[in-house]
Amino acid sequence: MESIKILNVRVDNLSAKELLKMLDKGVLVTPNIDDIVKHQHDGDFHECASRADFSVCDSRVLLMMSRILRKPLKEAIPGSSFFPMYCDYHAQDENIKIFLLGAKEGVGDKAKERINARVGREIIVGTYSPPFGFENDEQECDRIIDILKSSGANVLLVGLGNPKQTKWIYKYKDRLPSIDVFMALGATIDFEAGNIKRAPAIFQKLALEWLYRCMKEPRRLLKRYFVDDMRFFYYFAKQLLGIYKDPFRK
Repeated sequence: MESIKILNVRVDNLSAKELLKMLDKGVLVTPNIDDIVKHQHDGDFHECASRADFSVCDSRVLLMMSRILRKPLKEAIPGSSFFPMYCDYHAQDENIKIFLLGAKEGVGDKAKERINARVGREIIVGTYSPPFGFENDEQECDRIIDILKSSGANVLLVGLGNPKQTKWIYKYKDRLPSIDVFMALGATIDFEAGNIKRAPAIFQKLALEWLYRCMKEPRRLLKRYFVDDMRFFYYFAKQLLGIYKDPFRK
C-alpha cells in the first residue's frame, strides 16, 4: 500500500472505495491537523497510531499539504463521511455487526436507530456511553470489555476523540479477539445521531469545514483551531525546508 509522511505521520494513499474493499480486519485511524500536532509531543499516542493498519487522510487541509509536498493523496476520507459509507457498503452482509462506543448518554442509541433505519437491518447491535475518566478505571474498562464480548459485534467504532480513543483501542484490543475491525472515528457517533451537522458543501469544497465547526462550537474548538493547531504550519514549513526532525525517531 502506497503511503506518504506528513511530519512523522504515515498517511496511506487510498480512495474511499479502495478502503471499503480492503477494510476487513485491523485498526483504522484518520489523522487530521489536530492529531498530527499531538503526534509531536505525545509519544504513547504516536506509537499507538503509527501501528494502525490503515491511516487515511481525514482533512482537506492535509490533502492540500500532500499536493504541496508533490505527493498528492487521492482524496480526503473524513471518518464522519466514511462510516455511513461503510454501513451502506455492508448493508446486505449479515456478518457485519457494529458496536458504537462513545458520545454522551443516549446519543449512541439515537445514532443506532437512525443507522439501522437507513440500512434496513440491525447492523448496529449495541452502544455504550462510558463515564468521564473511565479510561483510568480498570473495573469500568473490564465492564466495557464484557459488554463488547456479549454484544456479538465484530466491528467496533470508538468515538472518544484523540489521543484517548487510539490509546484505548491498543490497550484492550488483544482482549477482544472477536472484533475484526477497530475504527477510531472521533465525533462520528454525534454526526450519525444528528447532533452535529456537516458543514455546507461550499465549506467542504474550500477546505473550511473546520471553520464551520468552530463557528458552531467556539467554546470547545476556538483554542484548538486557532492556537494549538497553528503549530502544524510551523512544523510543516520545517518539513518543506528539510529541517524537520521526528521527536520520537530512535
